[in-house]
Amino acid sequence: MRLLIMGPQGVGKGTQAALLAEHFGIPAISTGDIFRYNIKNKTELGLEALKYTDKGELVPDELTNKIVKDRLAMDDAKNGWILDGYPRNASQVEALDAMLAELGTPLDKVVALDADHDVLMERIAKRAQEQGRSDDTPEAIAKRLATYAKETAPLLDIYKQRGQLVAIDGVGEIDAIQANIVKALEG
Repeated sequence: MRLLIMGPQGVGKGTQAALLAEHFGIPAISTGDIFRYNIKNKTELGLEALKYTDKGELVPDELTNKIVKDRLAMDDAKNGWILDGYPRNASQVEALDAMLAELGTPLDKVVALDADHDVLMERIAKRAQEQGRSDDTPEAIAKRLATYAKETAPLLDIYKQRGQLVAIDGVGEIDAIQANIVKALEG
């Protein structure tokens, strides 16, 4: 199973990706986690990414495409994966299509989670408090949600036209949301 999990920040993509990874026995790959790991460990990639994330900006496509391609080519991803946080704009959709064609691994489905703006703001504020994430300031959150609405949300139409979109309500109990996703994927 090769899946994308999409939705605005705070909708629960990471939580659901981890549960789905366990359910299907495939890795959950989060571009955000990869960048945060590199930032924390002050790697070259991390220092480059920090220039953008500290301002609430997204890391440039060229850098993001490279890490995604490298990660999808790893052995643990041979039997499938769940990609969280990518693609986030039309040029990344094209880049992902090219990567998957090159690897001979077509995309199966795109899970789109959604929630009301107020719910998202509340969840992100709670996450910032619990995890101490420096990139979860109110200003950075607002900027990322606006960027998602402008650049990423329209991508859902591409996957809908391809017949790959599975839309799921991201509000409710975590287990119930996961059950809805699994039912939609396996149903």
